[in-house]
Amino acid sequence: MTLLFFVLAVFISCEKVNTDSPYIDGLSIENYPTIDGSTSTLPLNRVIACELLGLNYQWQENKGSSSGSTWSIEPKIKGRIKQKFDKLILSSQTHNSFINLIDNKVDMAFAARSMSPDEKEYATSKGVNIIETSIALDAFIFIVNPTNPVEDLTTENIQDIYTGKKTNWTDFGIEIFPNNPEYSDIHPFVRNPNSGSQELMDLLIMKDLEYIDLPIYKENLIFTMAGMLDAIGRNPLAIGYTVYYYNNFIIRPHTDYLKTIAIDGVKPTEQTISNQLYPYTIEVYAVIRSDTDKTSMTYKIYEWLQTTVGKQSISNSGYIPN
Repeated sequence: MTLLFFVLAVFISCEKVNTDSPYIDGLSIENYPTIDGSTSTLPLNRVIACELLGLNYQWQENKGSSSGSTWSIEPKIKGRIKQKFDKLILSSQTHNSFINLIDNKVDMAFAARSMSPDEKEYATSKGVNIIETSIALDAFIFIVNPTNPVEDLTTENIQDIYTGKKTNWTDFGIEIFPNNPEYSDIHPFVRNPNSGSQELMDLLIMKDLEYIDLPIYKENLIFTMAGMLDAIGRNPLAIGYTVYYYNNFIIRPHTDYLKTIAIDGVKPTEQTISNQLYPYTIEVYAVIRSDTDKTSMTYKIYEWLQTTVGKQSISNSGYIPN
């Protein structure tokens, strides 16, 4: 009887999972391209792969973050197929994804920003041309601790904070600790250079402005997006930034932990992003090398993303198709 159960277990564990694509002829897990991406676009990457390969998937809550939990898209597969899937669907963060694509280590990338000047320079040095195609919308947003009564800041306010012109929340008429007004210094958090959100901060907000002398705030330099939000959740005097999708779908913070503020009178919502009324609506890109073989599965997926069915897949991830 024990031997019979063992044989059945081996048979079940070796049962073949059909991954033939219902959308692209000849596509399966065996020839699916390697696709990298930013932290925030990992759910998008996984949803696209699951739907192209006919795999079931679900949002899964992962406990352990100090903000409570994070959420991820998880395919309902295991064993060899899951291992194969995880080797093909990557999340090396924005900068590394672009570099991996330029170096031909991956076939495609998803990112919530276009290439930075230094990444373009690197591509040129390698003789590589990159094609960036907008497939979805997101937004660059600002976050504070919910104990901070601020609801709206202007772009100029944000610039004044990060250049050091305004260093105290009382400069904006805001008292965070009314009984202890001496505790009101602004703690502006920043991300590491080349991270997706830091490049957006440089491009959209700061432009040619110089940041406050960051060594003063060296403890406020954060190397992960989750780290940024966790730090703000613990600090009533803090302000920082991220992207809407990451905050709303991956972190899903409780309202007593983080607060998103309006910028220039407009709060980022699905509607204000969709109609691009929010001033810092951004585009999410599917990125390939210009020398990608047009008969390859990579190029076929790239084209499929721009079809009606492909856009529905993008929508199924929670993103707003563009």
